[in-house]
Amino acid sequence: PGVEEVEHVDAVFILLNYVFAFSTSDYIPWLRLLDLDGHKGKIKNAMRIMNKYHDSIIEERINQWNDGAKNVEEDLLDVLISLKDDNNKPLLTTKEIKAQVIELMMAMVDNPSNAVEWTLAEMLNQPELFQKATEELDNIVGKDRLVQESDIPKLNFLKACAREAFRLHPITDFIPPHVAMNDTMVGNYLIPKGSHVLLGRSGLGRNPKVWSEPYKFKPERHLKNDGSDISLREPDLKFISFSTGRRGCPGVMLGSTMTILLLARLLHGFTWSAPSDISRINCVDSNSVLFLDAPLTVVAKPRLAAELYNKFSSK
Repeated sequence: PGVEEVEHVDAVFILLNYVFAFSTSDYIPWLRLLDLDGHKGKIKNAMRIMNKYHDSIIEERINQWNDGAKNVEEDLLDVLISLKDDNNKPLLTTKEIKAQVIELMMAMVDNPSNAVEWTLAEMLNQPELFQKATEELDNIVGKDRLVQESDIPKLNFLKACAREAFRLHPITDFIPPHVAMNDTMVGNYLIPKGSHVLLGRSGLGRNPKVWSEPYKFKPERHLKNDGSDISLREPDLKFISFSTGRRGCPGVMLGSTMTILLLARLLHGFTWSAPSDISRINCVDSNSVLFLDAPLTVVAKPRLAAELYNKFSSK
């Protein structure tokens, strides 16, 4: 990646780090103007960087649609621009489109990349999982083409691996804070109206009352006896992948597809191994968020024909 890409990704993760940050002004609102925690300045600077890279692209695309130079939807930005209301007028303003792009950028970067990194790390410590996943890919996709989105419904073991990563290694300890709108009973507990509610991802996914060997990476626990399709979502709240409920993540389908397609292409396209001086990957959480404590360093060797990689890089 170049300097611009690094600056952009850094800005995304700065914003993500402050989603769950403790702020004094959340509890003493009149202190908000003082920005005692220094969050406001850092967030504004990160937003400035993201807008610097996003705005020109979005505005150019809007002009292409307005001028008639573009009339076919080719990506999500085109869809947002071409949405119409009942009077056939643009449903979203330019400001709203920019906000949606930033929100999708934030939501779609961390969760899929974290799940894939953890999956690779865990698989390196259990080579038999790599073998099983690559055999599934070779049987369904073959070695004469790249994995496509249409292959995903058949890649159940691969999806089980990703699902297990979401269970054991969530991106954060908690989902964004919610507020109880009414007095609510959950089990034998009363949650009074107005309470701040935080759902613990780690507590759910590693609950020994629900999961056998909760700290072991076991993708097979998610496979169904009838071989039916596996989803990354968990409606029974045994763990949380992309949030849940009416105010859950609106990009669940996109995030799920990105996660599986990224993992599938990495495993299908390369043979992975740890560096020669490392006998085992240390699968330990970092102190601040639940990324790997140390960035994953691996050796990748191509396993497909050279022309397929040229095709991939040209897209």
